[in-house]
Parts: sequence; C-alpha cells; structure tokens
Amino acid sequence: MDSSAAMVSGIEQVDVAIIGAGPAGAAAAAWLARAGLRVRVLEQSQFPRFSIGESLLPQCMQYLHDCGLLAAAEAGGFQYKDGAAFCWRDESAAILFTEKFSPGPGTTWQVPRADFDQRLIEGAQALGAEVLFGCKVTDFAPDARKPRLCLITAEGQKQQLEARFVLDASGYGRVLARLTGLACDSVLESRCALFMHVEDRIDTADYDRNKILIGIHPQLTGVWYWLIPFSDGRASVGVVGDRATLEQAGLDDAERLWAMLRQEPRYAELLKNAVQVRDTGRLEGYSAAVTRLHGPGFALLGNAGEFLDPVFSSGVTIALHSGWLAAPLVQRQLVGETVDWQSEFEQPLRAGVDTFREFVQAWYDGRLPRIIFNQRQPARIRSMISAVLAGYAWDNQNPLVAASRRRLNALAQSSTDSRFDLARHPC
Repeated sequence: MDSSAAMVSGIEQVDVAIIGAGPAGAAAAAWLARAGLRVRVLEQSQFPRFSIGESLLPQCMQYLHDCGLLAAAEAGGFQYKDGAAFCWRDESAAILFTEKFSPGPGTTWQVPRADFDQRLIEGAQALGAEVLFGCKVTDFAPDARKPRLCLITAEGQKQQLEARFVLDASGYGRVLARLTGLACDSVLESRCALFMHVEDRIDTADYDRNKILIGIHPQLTGVWYWLIPFSDGRASVGVVGDRATLEQAGLDDAERLWAMLRQEPRYAELLKNAVQVRDTGRLEGYSAAVTRLHGPGFALLGNAGEFLDPVFSSGVTIALHSGWLAAPLVQRQLVGETVDWQSEFEQPLRAGVDTFREFVQAWYDGRLPRIIFNQRQPARIRSMISAVLAGYAWDNQNPLVAASRRRLNALAQSSTDSRFDLARHPC
C-alpha cells in the first residue's frame, strides 16, 4: 500500500465500510446499520447528483421494504409505473407488470435519480449509517479480517480506514475492480447513449405516463430510444446506438440527439413541444464485467461489479438485489459464522444478471422485439416476459428464467406473425 496515504493520527476502525452512496450502497448501509453495526459510507460525489437509470422495476420495491428504505422513497411522490410500452414503425405493444408470472409487487416508480438517491442515503443515515461525501478512495489492501482503505476527504485530508468488511457500491467508478485487478471486458458490444431532461409538454391523448416508452428506429433496428416521464411534467429522453451512427446525426451531441428523435415518428410527435432543461449527456462503453464479485474481506455490488445495458432498466434492480443479498451475509460473518461468498453471493447474484443479459442480447439481435410485437402471444407467455422485465430475474419457477436462451430462441422462432424483421432492416 502507498505509505503516503497514511493518516498521521492513526487508523480509524469501523465494522463495515461501503464505497458509494447510490442505491446499492444505501440499501446495504441501511440494512447493516439497522442491525446495529457501525457503517461508514464513502461517497466521492456531493449529493444530490445527477444519474441516469431513472426507470425502476417492481422487484425494487421489495428490496426497499426489506432494507427499511421504502417509506423514505415513498415520500418523494414519484411517477407511478405499471409497465413498459414499445413502438416500432406502426407497431406497438405494452407489457403490464401487474400481469406478471412471479409473485411480488407489480408497480413501481420512474424517478429523477438525484432526488431518489438522496432520499435513500438519508434514509440509511436515519437508521444510523455514517456518510462522508466528497471522499475519494485511493488505495485498498484486501484482507479476510481487516481490509484497509486509503482515502482523501472532502477537506483534502489523507486517512486510512480499517473495516471488518468492505462493500464496493461505487457504480461506474468501479473502485475495487480497478484497484484489485478484477475488471475485465464485457461480452456485450460497446454502445453509446445520448440523453437529456426535457419539460415534455406532451398533449397526445393516447400517451400513457405510467409506462416507460421504448422505441426502435424505423430503419436502424440497433438504435433504440427511451422516454421516461416524471411526476413534475419533465421527462428523461435518450437514444442508444453505436457511436459512429450517432455521431453522423449532427455536429454536437445535442444536435445528434434531437436529430435522432425526429427520425422516429412516435417520439417526434410526442416531443414536438418539448423544451430541453438539462444539457445533453453522453455515456459510452458502459457495459462492464469482473472476473470475481468478491475477495478477502470485500464484495462488489451493483454496477461496481457488472453493468449490462440501459434497455430494460435492470441497473437499479441489480444494485438493490446485490445490497439486499450481501448485507445479511456480512452480518453473519461479523458474528463469527462461516460464509461461502461464492455459493451464497456470487452464484445467486450472477444467475439473475445472466438472465437479464440473455434478454439484452435477445433485444439487440432481434429475437425479443419479434416476441414482444407478436400480437398472438399467449397470456401465460406474456406473463413470463412481464415477470423478467419487472425485475424478477431470480425466479427459477419462471421458464424464461430457468432456461432463458432456449426459451427465447423457441419463442422468437414461433413468432411468425410479427412484422419485426431484423434481416430486412439491419443495423
């Protein structure tokens, strides 16, 4: 470890150190603090701070409840969400989460993440977690009993913090993956997202604010759009595609985003009166992976371990699931029990991530749009799809979870009445 990072006055000690105050970190911190452990959250940003990933899935509600954060989130008065709507050319389809195969909550919210994340971490603080904002982790020494972090506080002071366990919930920062050499390339293709917030001013009678709208470009089926309405009349709008395609659409990212939106008829109509209220953002090469999700005295949560793709809003669900799964294991380990992090954390967490990955890959290769736009889909099959898209990617009773690839292949082949044809409209 870099000796220059040592704190002159000594090394502070806590039970659990958590890197990152986003949903994964807040959920784990709330659970562990409520259990009576001394928890310190180290967050590099100052909250509130902007983040994409604004459309939650119903499975999130159970995790928020179990971690003691549901009431804190409910106070935000967020936009109700009961499903997802899809459009491509003259095709449209809707998935209702209330008609899902799996038991559990069937509705959720669409949230400005600055407000949502702030409420969650304040909820964790109210339960006893300590939070240091503006605090950067610069080094890490893994150890099964006393892992140690070097950090620089918001005031510029170098410190060392010794914990009995460390959870990395640093999101795209992926702090421990970088410091421990666990980072590796994702199997998913590199893509680019352009996004903004607008005052949407939507006056179309048939528009349903209770659903995220996912659109596919009329010709370029590898390009898709999101429209996520909020409760205050604003909305998050974005487009995802390969970098070269997006950059050909204009001279700067704002021009490119608006140009791409005008190329999709449904979005062009819905956003004809929209006024941009936040600068255009760009995120690219976001898909990431790691060789392992745990090591001596630490585990990786949410995006700090693996991030897939924004298409089905799985990021916050995976983040909350990982915090909900890890926190009880940390508590058990700290009272002297033996925890098998491979079989009790990594394998179960990856199982759901793998299900989401299969759906992401099926989206981009055209199998899933073919299934979704199949108007003759049996209700039972529709309910299985709904369950996965509602976040229930760990429910092995669902055939689309237990055997995702095989079932998706079969459904795509049987969806002969769908007019979505990837071969005729290549990316």
